[in-house]
Amino acid sequence: MADKHFLLDIITPAKTVFSGDVLSFTAPGVIGNFQVLFNHAPLLSAIGIGEIKIVGTDGAKIRFATSGGFVEVKSNKVIILAESAESEEEINIERAERSKSRALDRLAKKGDADVERARVALNRSLNRLKIALKK
Repeated sequence: MADKHFLLDIITPAKTVFSGDVLSFTAPGVIGNFQVLFNHAPLLSAIGIGEIKIVGTDGAKIRFATSGGFVEVKSNKVIILAESAESEEEINIERAERSKSRALDRLAKKGDADVERARVALNRSLNRLKIALKK
């Protein structure tokens, strides 16, 4: 089974957050989660807010919160270009709670012109909290 691995890179505008051989990864596609294994067919897909799950070659599970981006799968090499990707250890729970509160306050105000932006901020903060608090 150890020879059924492929290279995965997760890159954000700020840095490369992960680079290494993995057995699988699962991403939050915009129309549903999908998993990639060794010898997966070529694929280009958008991802949304959600959780990226990785299984390393040693069986270790690694999780990241992401807010969207794109995935390219080609010849046992996968590149995720993510708007953001935070490991569960990097997530600042207090900051996520504050973001959640601000978004809820904006949504509660009638007549706020930027309701969609507040919904997206709420979804991002809820995703971060879900991943950080899931052990």
